Amino acid sequence: MSIWWSLHLRREAASVPLARRLLLGAMETAGVDPDISYDLSVALSEACANAVEHGGDDASGPHSAQYRVTAYLDGEKCRIEVTDSGPGFPPVRCRGTRAARPAHTRESGRGLCLIEQLADHVHFRNRPRPGRGAVVTFDKILKWREGALLQAS
Repeated sequence: MSIWWSLHLRREAASVPLARRLLLGAMETAGVDPDISYDLSVALSEACANAVEHGGDDASGPHSAQYRVTAYLDGEKCRIEVTDSGPGFPPVRCRGTRAARPAHTRESGRGLCLIEQLADHVHFRNRPRPGRGAVVTFDKILKWREGALLQAS
């Protein structure tokens, strides 16, 4: 058994805790280890906060006023993808190198570094057409509580 869900959320601050609570609820119900659930929920919160802040120009039309969160839980891992309609990442970030980290004293960019620290694999990319948005994909190997519903056999 696996769980898959996708949300189209408004680029409003209130959408961030909503996405986080849905993910935490799904993982708790499925029986994911609480520490893994917490790491993924923090990473998701950071990705959503970036989409809310940088994900589009409300004057550009209805699609830029929203972003999408998709989550997959299966027996081995959880993969999360957050897609927005903003300007995208600068080229150095899209290369996926950890060397592009900002200084710890800067306000911007720390959330992306936090996602890299909390997830096992992270990929930052821009949607195919320039200026059409950013995509953050990250996954983490799951650990399960005893008797979990989705536990790999």
